[in-house]
Amino acid sequence: MSDLAGWVAANGGNIRHADHHTDSGAGVFLSRIEWDLDGFGIPRAALPAAAAALADRLKGQAQLHFSDELPRVAIFVSKQSHCLLDLLWRARSGELPMQVPLVISNHRDLEPLCSDFGVAFAHVPVTAHTKAAAEDQMLALLNDHQIELAVLAKYMQVLSGSFLERFPDVINIHHSFLPAFKGAQPYHRAWERGVKLIGATAHYVTEDLDDGPIIEQTIAHVSHRDEVDDLIRRGRDTERLALARALRLHLRRQVMVYRGRTAVFA
Repeated sequence: MSDLAGWVAANGGNIRHADHHTDSGAGVFLSRIEWDLDGFGIPRAALPAAAAALADRLKGQAQLHFSDELPRVAIFVSKQSHCLLDLLWRARSGELPMQVPLVISNHRDLEPLCSDFGVAFAHVPVTAHTKAAAEDQMLALLNDHQIELAVLAKYMQVLSGSFLERFPDVINIHHSFLPAFKGAQPYHRAWERGVKLIGATAHYVTEDLDDGPIIEQTIAHVSHRDEVDDLIRRGRDTERLALARALRLHLRRQVMVYRGRTAVFA
C-alpha cells in the first residue's frame, strides 16, 4: 500500500480515496487508489504504461480507469419493466455514470419504454432451436454499438458458455438471496419454505447458473401473512436496489474479483 500511495504522492497526486484488503488464506493483497489528475506529474496519455511498469516492479497486476469516461452499457430484458425503468432513470439523472445506447430483448413489450428514453431497442427472439444464431446476432449488436458491459435486468434467458467466452463482462440480477433458491421461481419456493426474509442478488455471470461472484445483496422481511404475490411485489424493490447499487459499484471500479468472489470497496 505504501509503495502505491508513494508513487501517486511522488508524482504530485492528491489521493481522494485509498482502500486495501489482505486475504491471508489466498495470499492476495488488493488495493484501490483514487486520485485527482490536476497537477499530476505524468501526462494522462502516458499513465497506462506508467501503471503497468509499476505493477511489474511490484510483481502484481494493475487496472487503470478514468472517472470521466462513461462506459457503454447494454441492458438485456424480457417482459418485466421495473429494473429497466429504474436503470434508465438513474442513467438519465446522472446517478449511474454510464451510457445506455442499446436495449436487447427477446420480446417486444418494452420497446415503447425504450423509445420514451431515446434508447435503441433490438428484438432478438430466442428458442431452443435458434439460440446459437440469436446469440450471434446479439454479439454483433454489442460489437456494433461498442458495448463494454451487459446488464441482465430480468432477462429470462440463460447465456451460453460460448457467448460468455466472447463477451465475459455481464452482470445479472437474481430474485433471491443467493445461494438460496437458485434458478426459476425462487419466490414460489421461498413461500413454500415459509421463509422470513426474501432478497435479491446482483452478481457477475458465469457458466454456472446464478453462481457468479456476488456484488450486492438486499433483503426484505416477510411473514406468514404474505402470499406469493406479496413476495413478488416486495421483491421488486429489492431487485431494483440491488442491481442499481451493484452497477454503480462496478461503474466506479469499486469491485475486485478474485477466487470466484469479490472485494467491494464501498
